[in-house]
Amino acid sequence: MAAELAQALPEHGRIALAAVARRWLLRVAPMILLVAAVWVLWREFHHLSLAAVAQAMEDWGHGRILAALALAAFSFLLMGVVEWLGVRWSGARVPLGPVLAVSFLANAIAHAVGANLLVSGALRARYYDRYQVNLTQVAATTLFSGMSFAVGIAALGGAGLALSPAQQISATAIPLHVARGVGWGLLVLVAAYVLLCAVRRRPLIAFGRSLTLPSAGDAVAQIVIGVVDNGVAAAIIWVLLPPDTVHYLTFVGAYAVAAVVGLASSVPGGAGVFEGSISTILPDAEPAPLAAAFLGYRLAFYLLPLIIACLALAGDTLYHRGR
Repeated sequence: MAAELAQALPEHGRIALAAVARRWLLRVAPMILLVAAVWVLWREFHHLSLAAVAQAMEDWGHGRILAALALAAFSFLLMGVVEWLGVRWSGARVPLGPVLAVSFLANAIAHAVGANLLVSGALRARYYDRYQVNLTQVAATTLFSGMSFAVGIAALGGAGLALSPAQQISATAIPLHVARGVGWGLLVLVAAYVLLCAVRRRPLIAFGRSLTLPSAGDAVAQIVIGVVDNGVAAAIIWVLLPPDTVHYLTFVGAYAVAAVVGLASSVPGGAGVFEGSISTILPDAEPAPLAAAFLGYRLAFYLLPLIIACLALAGDTLYHRGR
């Protein structure tokens, strides 16, 4: 029936129908993912008491709390380094200090609010305008940062899935052959990206716009910093888990898969979807320590940076209004 209806419509009608269907899918899919994530989290954690989670958080001790905060700070510093490389790649020249500050504001707010590219791009446009950085350069910087995250998470997740010993993969819900296939596929894509940057010097044309790829050296820098950055972010949760819960390299693979699912869900910060994915991938993890580690991760990597960024944003606004 649907095929007959599509054939009966004129071409412009089919295009309009496809556009409407696509818009509805983009609206409905995040809600479906969120509902599924809520159900997974309820199934995994509904029997937990607040006392059990609080006890798991108390077991962290000062050392693990400080480690989580230090890892979060280091992750944002690495994002700032990527930002600086992106600014230089765009052709703009901005001192390192302001670049690190803008990177922190853009990433801290965009991570929590969602729509990362749009929100971070808008914040960059606002502040880089003070240094005569045009919108094209802002867009290039935002794209460079986004690609660094993408190739970093792909390389890190690919290595975790492809290189972890079989007994470590067995601790997850991912079949060994699927883990190996996905892992090596991701590593091949990352290698292809570097190769493309090395051999393609003419601009790429997409959607009516031209894009000059980074040099091979910049592409390698994106991968290295992206891997370390995502690995550090994954370690925030890992250090808050009890010792010997899961091997770090195995956890990195689970984290990478969950981060991609959370990002694709369009739910701000992947909230619920990210946690639900990790809970599904690591079914043998103790629920109370895992729930506590999720809370610690959200506090250290999302809430605390968001509070600091909002205070800095408000202070900057008041300062410039008073001038």
